[in-house]
Amino acid sequence: MLRRLAVTVAAITVAATVIPAVPAQAAAFKVLVFSKTAGFRHDSIPSGIQAIRELGTANDFAVDATEDSSAFTTANLAQYKAVVFLSTTGDVLNDNQQAAFQTYVDGGGGYVGVHAAADTEYNWPYYGQLMGAWFNSHPAIQQATVRTEDRAHAATAHLGTTWSRTDEWYNYRTNPRPNVRVLQSLDEGSYSGGGMGDHPITWCHPQSSGRAFYTGLGHTQESYADPSFRALLLGGIRYTAKATNADCRPETGYTTLYNGSTTGWSQAGPGSFANSDATLTSQGGMGMLWYNAKEFRSYSVKLDWRMTGDSNSGVIVGFPATSDPQAALDTGYEVQIDATDTPDKTTGAIYGFKAADTAARDAALNPPGQWNTYELLVEGERLQVFLNGTRINDFTNTDPVRSLQQGYLGIQNHGSGDVVSFRNIRVKELTGTPSGTSALKGVGSGRCLDISGASQANGAQAQIWDCNGQNNQRWTSTAASELRVYGNKCLDVNGAGTADGTAVIIWDCNGQNNQKWRLNADGTITAVGANKCLDVNGTANGTRARIWTCNGGSNQRWTRV
Repeated sequence: MLRRLAVTVAAITVAATVIPAVPAQAAAFKVLVFSKTAGFRHDSIPSGIQAIRELGTANDFAVDATEDSSAFTTANLAQYKAVVFLSTTGDVLNDNQQAAFQTYVDGGGGYVGVHAAADTEYNWPYYGQLMGAWFNSHPAIQQATVRTEDRAHAATAHLGTTWSRTDEWYNYRTNPRPNVRVLQSLDEGSYSGGGMGDHPITWCHPQSSGRAFYTGLGHTQESYADPSFRALLLGGIRYTAKATNADCRPETGYTTLYNGSTTGWSQAGPGSFANSDATLTSQGGMGMLWYNAKEFRSYSVKLDWRMTGDSNSGVIVGFPATSDPQAALDTGYEVQIDATDTPDKTTGAIYGFKAADTAARDAALNPPGQWNTYELLVEGERLQVFLNGTRINDFTNTDPVRSLQQGYLGIQNHGSGDVVSFRNIRVKELTGTPSGTSALKGVGSGRCLDISGASQANGAQAQIWDCNGQNNQRWTSTAASELRVYGNKCLDVNGAGTADGTAVIIWDCNGQNNQKWRLNADGTITAVGANKCLDVNGTANGTRARIWTCNGGSNQRWTRV
């Protein structure tokens, strides 16, 4: 008879057939904690389960715990917003259970991996991608310094720039940084036995329509009584359950403009910014703190911001050097931060010019009191605004007296009572990008890379078809090594596959390696994640695109037209 596992340690180790779907009642959502081990077993597992139960009681989510793999069915998983792999080890799911879990995550579910979750399912490539990097080795338990790289994510916003703690510090077989957003890394000079150099230890990333979070912390029983670690775990659960938002796209190549030091910054106009704990907080105004050390043209700037109540601020871009904040507003563009106003003057709007996509903005926005992340992507006279990784505005300047290529940027202190804080302002210059929008014609077929039926749906098949110049044949190569169509869909290797013949489709752009492509001098196009070439096996209209081992054949070579 179906039954729920009891909370006792003994019962945790007893397999129930399946966890019944029980209404969450007052709880906002449900979480499944899975702690099956087929290798080393951590004595901290019971403490971890109890800690997650207590976090759920205090934060409005219900918790079920199991070590029964038969819980991994499509029907059963559907009741949960996130599944926590709590120091699992070894091969814990069979093929059918793996398939059900992959469908669950890719369909919008959440995955949280804790500590030895990295020592799990070595023969399942999808799990390796989901988790980020597999365990390699570890030294003795000891104290180390953890560096907080992202202080906007709900898992790490409560931490300082560094955190000294004792744990068992994993080395990983590969560096996950190219494929994830690193939230924390280890200072290998602070302890003995680190072997990675650049050493991520906590990270997150989108996974198709779902979300993934992993932390290497959590070996010891004491960890689960530590309020800071419990807050980290809570933030990871809430992120994957979509109870809070974050920009977890991979991030490399950015240069810090502010992370505690205001060197290169100048105040224009009245008011100021307090600078404490690597955080700038607006005071009075109306003024502007602007970065006068360098002018930028094509670039991506990212920054974290938080408002209190109905405050007002903004990020100003595309203005010439000036000590007058009003002149900057009159000659540049302000990306607004404001909880309530008219659509063209609220968060995500190009102030006074173009409202944000309010549905996309509202779905991506964290409320006042929580941190958000902006990316402002300037390419020529085009300005795109991303909020917590979601594009919410796409604006092109047509005003002859303004130009986004004037290149200075600033943050606004709006006035007394408008309190907005900023962290971690960084920039990535995009010299020579984007490389343009054009059709891609197959050398062997004479036909263009095309999306079947001009569909814009996730999963639509890429194929070849007679060249016609329509939008479903117009491809833009970006600085992030994407091939975009329709502006917001990316050419994608289905399921992050690596086998010859894996289908090539389109999907919402998410920054993962299966959406990165390298355009080679010989006309071939390499799928970065699979290290195989974009290929068609035929020349007829409707022949499907796929990846295949690179061989230099004419069916793998493409020209821009």
